[in-house]
Amino acid sequence: MNDNPTDTTKKTPEVEVITDSVEVSADQKTIESKLPAKLPKPSTSSRSSKGLVPYDALSAYLREIRQYPKLSREEEHDLALRYRQNKDIDAAYQLVSSNLWLVVKIARDYEQAARNLLDLVQEGNMGLMEAVKKFDPYRGVRFPSYAAYWIKAYIVRFIIANFRLVKLGTTQAQRKLFFNLNKEKEKLEKMGIYPGPKLLAEKLNVKESEVIEMQQRLGSPDMSVDAPVQSTEGDVTMHNVLPSEQPTGEELVAAKQQSEFIKQGFEEFSSTLKDKELIILEKRMVSEDKATLQELSDELGISRERVRQIENRIKEKLKTFFDDRLQNLGGELEL
Repeated sequence: MNDNPTDTTKKTPEVEVITDSVEVSADQKTIESKLPAKLPKPSTSSRSSKGLVPYDALSAYLREIRQYPKLSREEEHDLALRYRQNKDIDAAYQLVSSNLWLVVKIARDYEQAARNLLDLVQEGNMGLMEAVKKFDPYRGVRFPSYAAYWIKAYIVRFIIANFRLVKLGTTQAQRKLFFNLNKEKEKLEKMGIYPGPKLLAEKLNVKESEVIEMQQRLGSPDMSVDAPVQSTEGDVTMHNVLPSEQPTGEELVAAKQQSEFIKQGFEEFSSTLKDKELIILEKRMVSEDKATLQELSDELGISRERVRQIENRIKEKLKTFFDDRLQNLGGELEL
């Protein structure tokens, strides 16, 4: 592994697993407050007699993180134990600060997929702090090897979330395709092979339909709903022709009539029930806080089995009652 944070190699490795949720703990916030800022301020030495020297935020950040020495295996283990057993924030801070170089190295691998390398570094630092929180020093694994997983996960999640306004890569297969589809197509084309969806699906071990869907997503740019469309009716935008998810006037009227029909039917049906049946209907069948069979048994002075029998009888009566009403109206209603 090349430990130089200024490695300029640019490549996009395969990533199959990323985290979907982010929970920032108090420990992470404390550690983050001690880390170098995302955009370090230029020092007064940046000025010269000829004017201002161009300020490079990334170079300033790299100079700042070089002050943190790398740790040996024994030092990593000792610091990890201190944090795991005693929640020692200083130990966690040393683990994070000594591995900031690793974040930069991994972020450079994804530089072509992002507009700003420092944005990737910032997300990778969040993944590094998550790695400190999750790291188990008893497994015998070096911390940088473990942390690389979390750093990549946070960077990949950031790239996918900010690639477009419409979110891409929402499933495991789609994330895999997002990073590797075009690369696999170019590889096959260089070999003189036509990269059809079926062949790409076999190479990437995904479904053919998923390849087609991702090709459509990557090949179609985002379009504003206010963008004009060709029309003979003047200024028409995409927003004007998109179907509305709001119910129509007819649907609202129908829903209101159905609600009134059921409400009126229940009132009429309730008037036909005896005392015990009415209590069971109101307290067990239509109540949000349903009474148990035992509670109704104690209240009515009958067995739980008798309460259950009365409840089933009410259900049969209710179905027959509404069936008769619907036949009179010439319609159907599912209860």
